[in-house]
Amino acid sequence: MAETLAFTIRNLNFYYGQKMALSNINMDIQTRHVTALIGPSGCGKSTLLRCLNRMNDTIPGTRVKGEIFLYDQDIYDPMVDVVTLRQRVGMVFQKPNPFPQSIFDNVAFGPRVLGMTRNKRELAEIVEHSLRQAALWNEVKDSLHENALGLSLGQQQRLCIARVVAVRPEVILFDESTSALDPIATLRIEELIAELKQTYTIVIVTHNMQQAARVSDYTGLFWLGELVEFAPTEQIFTRPEKELTEAYLTGRMG
Repeated sequence: MAETLAFTIRNLNFYYGQKMALSNINMDIQTRHVTALIGPSGCGKSTLLRCLNRMNDTIPGTRVKGEIFLYDQDIYDPMVDVVTLRQRVGMVFQKPNPFPQSIFDNVAFGPRVLGMTRNKRELAEIVEHSLRQAALWNEVKDSLHENALGLSLGQQQRLCIARVVAVRPEVILFDESTSALDPIATLRIEELIAELKQTYTIVIVTHNMQQAARVSDYTGLFWLGELVEFAPTEQIFTRPEKELTEAYLTGRMG
């Protein structure tokens, strides 16, 4: 049985003003797998990630050519509601960005805004379920009404993951989401990604090649705005087809 595609990317070009940041990207992202985007700084991997939920729309002067389908919907169709798209495709950023509110209110924010619950009990159930999914419930269940900024950085990042899953997305994007964390907190997030892929499609951008090898099912190497090679992770790391991929992975380039 063929695997379902969450994203189908065809002939994608992306521009910041006159500067081309992505050139002719073609890529299929499998549902409920982890796809890692690797490559040196400025190679286009975060730009591609932000194309997947149209976060680049907020940057003046940007433009897109080509197609990105989320299942069977062209996400750049003028009829697409961007707020709904970003509910379906959530994002966890490089640095934890909890709101200066209680832990409970951070997770409850999205469901409240979207009117997802009918009463306080339902809201409390969503908050608990989301914190459990983010492997944070046992650490914070007795301090839900304390300020989220009092949490450690690793806990704050897991809170941000809980905030994303609370609105029931289909896809979660991680933009170098462990680069600000210590090794123990990083490992916890990596373990969490392995658990979350049972439910969600996950795309990560990482500078850490060992992390890509550990957590992803598929890996794409970006170089100067082009997708050099895209394949199952084991193949990329053990028998890459392109010389540039091998040179980058062995440290001879980049």
